[in-house]
Order: sequence, then C-alpha cells, then structure tokens
Amino acid sequence: MKQIVLSIIAYAVQRDIDTAKLCRLAGINLTALKKTNAPPVTQQQLDALWLHGARLSGDPLFALHFAASVQPAALGVVGQIIQTSATVGEAITHAAALTHYVTDQCRLEIARNNKNFTVRFIPAGGNVNEPTMAFRVLVELLMVITIHEVSGLMLEKIVPLTVRLPYNVPDAAAYEQIFRCRPTKRAGEYALVFDIRYWEEPILTANYELQDLLLKKVAAMAPQQPAKTAGTLQARVYNYLLANSYLGVISLEEMAANFNLSPRSLQRKLKEEGVKYQDIADAVRKSLALYYISSGSYPLKDISYMLGYNELSAFTRAFRRWTGSSPLQYQSL
Repeated sequence: MKQIVLSIIAYAVQRDIDTAKLCRLAGINLTALKKTNAPPVTQQQLDALWLHGARLSGDPLFALHFAASVQPAALGVVGQIIQTSATVGEAITHAAALTHYVTDQCRLEIARNNKNFTVRFIPAGGNVNEPTMAFRVLVELLMVITIHEVSGLMLEKIVPLTVRLPYNVPDAAAYEQIFRCRPTKRAGEYALVFDIRYWEEPILTANYELQDLLLKKVAAMAPQQPAKTAGTLQARVYNYLLANSYLGVISLEEMAANFNLSPRSLQRKLKEEGVKYQDIADAVRKSLALYYISSGSYPLKDISYMLGYNELSAFTRAFRRWTGSSPLQYQSL
C-alpha cells in the first residue's frame, strides 16, 4: 500500500499537481511516509488521495490514467516476482497467488480453456453489482496494471478479447483507449479475457537486472532535457514520456488524455511554445535509442520494439535521420 501511495504522489508531480496540498487533503504526512517505520496508510487516506487527485487535476479518470502509467516497482515484491517470471502464464499465476500483498479487498482467480484464459477479480465482500467508488478504482487499477505490465514485460501490445465490468462506464471511449477494448457490462463480474496464445509467451525482460537497468534510465537521462524548457508544458510532456517509456512512447491521444486535454488543445498549447508533439516524442525516442545501444544490453530488434517500431527497418530509418548513421554503425563506434 505504501509503495502504491508513493507512486500516486509521484504521478501527481508529473501531472503538475500541488502534492503538498494533495497530501494535506488526504491526511497524509509525506515526510513520515518516506520513513521505513512509517505507520500504514489507511483505506480512508487512499480513497481521499484518489478523490482529491481527480479534483486537483480536473481529470475524473485520474486513477485510470495512473494505472496506465504505473511501473512494476509500485507493486513492491509482487512486481519483482512478476518481472522475473519466465512466461505470461507464470507471471499471472504468481500475481494471483500474491494479490493479498497488494490489497485485501479482492483476490484473483484464473480459468483456462483451449481458446482463452480469464482473469477474474473477486471482491472480498460486499455487493459486486453496486461497488463503492473506492472499490471500483482499486479493481480498475489492478485490471489496467495486468494489461499494461504484461505488455511491458513482453515488449508487445497485448489486447484483451473482452473486459467485463458490472456497471456501465462513464466514458466508454476513454476506457477503451486505456483497456484497449471497450468494456462490456456483465452483472457480478470483473474479468479480463485473453487469447490463449499469450499464456506461454516468454517474458523478454525476465532478467531482473536488465529490467532494473531499464527502470533507472530516467535519472540518467533527465539532464539531456534543455534547461530553457524547464517548467513548460513541453518539459512536462517530455518527462512523462521518458518516465513511462518502458511501455513504449504513447500516442498524442493518450498523452492528451493524461493531461485532461483534447488532442487538438494539447497540440495548440505546444505550438504556442514552438514545438510539435511528434518533435518531443522523437527527442525521447532518440535519447532512449542512444541509451539502449550504449548500454550494450539489448539486441537492436528489442530496442526497435521498445521504441514502438514494428519493423527494424523503420527504426533504422528513424535512427539515421536522428544521427546520420545506422544503429549498427553507431554500435561499432
């Protein structure tokens, strides 16, 4: 719980929220929370954090957008075990067995047949068809983490066959963007259904040392951002893209949703600063490409996938445009 709360606060910083005010409204002492002997965060404090995060950001889907950006470290030891699993099926099986380390509000149940596998989120108690807002936020968070984390570990964008919720969602298009398919209402069920082909897929980043290196890249690369842009919208966009780049460089539409803007408004605001979203995305991709190649830890094909290129040839063309040389030529320097 503590690690998730710290991750929510870190996400609030990325959203340009006054975190001192957020913590005060939620009744959280951030200084005390950072200490090893900090008292546990209560459910009431966590609920208040979600509520005031949404209000201060002006984003009613604040929790859902946080879920789409959360990194494995937010799950503590559970995240580490998932990272070091060999296959998707093994990672999900471990996650199901260890859910109680993340929350006591629900458990995971897995069912398989020869066509698909289903991950069900079973409430610990209460009426699943009329859940509290806090419980809805929690389960939606866990569902989105399941989709996005497995995608990040596989370096492939997983799309569920079905997402089932026991209520109608308030913004179907926004939910579809984050869940990657439009949720359907089914009484009494929170569930994700995936094609069975994913079950035995190997996790390419199962080597924890490589994953740890990947997640530490932000601190190493932050100084590359031009000082003159500090505090601007483009700086916030750049930092957000970099901090969440282990899941790939997100689209303009996804970025706009995270800033609670329309794509057109985001483009207009960036244009006022003399830059386009694609320019910032390319700057991040270039920085990441140089970092990955220089580390010597990743094959070029994997780097291509991590940066969102389906074909190595497309990555090679982009790299040549950025540097004047091919990735292979740069690698040999």
